[in-house]
Amino acid sequence: MKNLEERLQLVKEHIEKNQITVMIMGLGSVGTYLLDFLVSRNDESIKIVVVGRNAQKMENSVNIVKISALIRHLNRSQIVIESGVDFNNIEQLALCIRKYKPDFIVNSSRVYSGLKYGTISWKNLRAYGIWAPLAVKYIKNIMAACEIADMCGIVINTSYSDAVIPWMKTAGKPYPDFGSGNMNHLIPRIKYAIADLKKIEDFWNVDVMFATSHFHDVVISKEGQTEGMPQLLKVYYKGEELSVEQNEIFRRCSIAMPTDEKRNMMNASSNYDIITSVIDCVRRRESRRIFSPGALGEIGGYPVQIDATGDKLRSYIDTSVFTLEEMREANRKSIALDGVENVENGELTYTSHLVQKVSDAFNVTIPKCVHFEEIDDVAKYIIDNIIIPQQR
Repeated sequence: MKNLEERLQLVKEHIEKNQITVMIMGLGSVGTYLLDFLVSRNDESIKIVVVGRNAQKMENSVNIVKISALIRHLNRSQIVIESGVDFNNIEQLALCIRKYKPDFIVNSSRVYSGLKYGTISWKNLRAYGIWAPLAVKYIKNIMAACEIADMCGIVINTSYSDAVIPWMKTAGKPYPDFGSGNMNHLIPRIKYAIADLKKIEDFWNVDVMFATSHFHDVVISKEGQTEGMPQLLKVYYKGEELSVEQNEIFRRCSIAMPTDEKRNMMNASSNYDIITSVIDCVRRRESRRIFSPGALGEIGGYPVQIDATGDKLRSYIDTSVFTLEEMREANRKSIALDGVENVENGELTYTSHLVQKVSDAFNVTIPKCVHFEEIDDVAKYIIDNIIIPQQR
């Protein structure tokens, strides 16, 4: 599998030729929302391949998107259904990837579908890191398939990328280029909060520089506070830095949201933002900032620049405001509150505090450290001993 720099140039060539293929792995609520958003671009140069196991379920979801979009006079994209694909079967995945040669792969699959893991963990543990083995289970298979197929596109992961992508990278495995969701959900809340505080009507001209992990996305969004941890945050309006007290900003970030599948509209939007930022930057020869958890294999969430202003398409962590070391340190402190002490040498280490809380809440003992080769076993153990009993 080629390195990211080489793959970005190949994607750039396809965009310039108006021959773009997006592959969505898993057509649950995130995948279906993303399909709807992409179709609504009304861009006939985009072919969308949806991949999953259940043909009838996928056809139903695709049809409602296609018909609804055409009612709005928006559907010009070709949609292809590739069913009967088992995400546990790496060879099947590789054949699928080789067949379509996608420019973008979005992994929106879930090992245990139909459940927001946070509905179990937040009220019991106030942490999400316990679910990391479930989040990495399918994407590691997809990346192994990408390597076999010599995939030349960009890979985006949708679930707990703050720890999942560096886990794969430190294990010496191929890993996704970007993560979607998490901290990206918090950026618009901050913009609206600033606009409210400063009486700014054109809130779209508020700019944010921010680096934090999944934990603070959740605690700020849910509770409007940071557990007493100062955040790496600067805000601007039309290029001028604004002086605003952090706690006042974050207090206003706690806004009412649905807790069912409608929340996944945000994660799908985050995927859409990454894909369309790459496409639009190439077409307009511009540079654009996105926010991505696990970006380029780093722990936590970072501002990332997509830059097509030169001869080559580039992607890099934006260090124009905060240094990389400052962001790494802030993210490690943040993700520790999510129950992840460290990710290195292909091993994810839970905090002792999380291990104890899991024991107290569920009468279950999870290993302190999970090596990459133990992911499937630990994922099954968590499903059998925590998720399923909680569903009864």
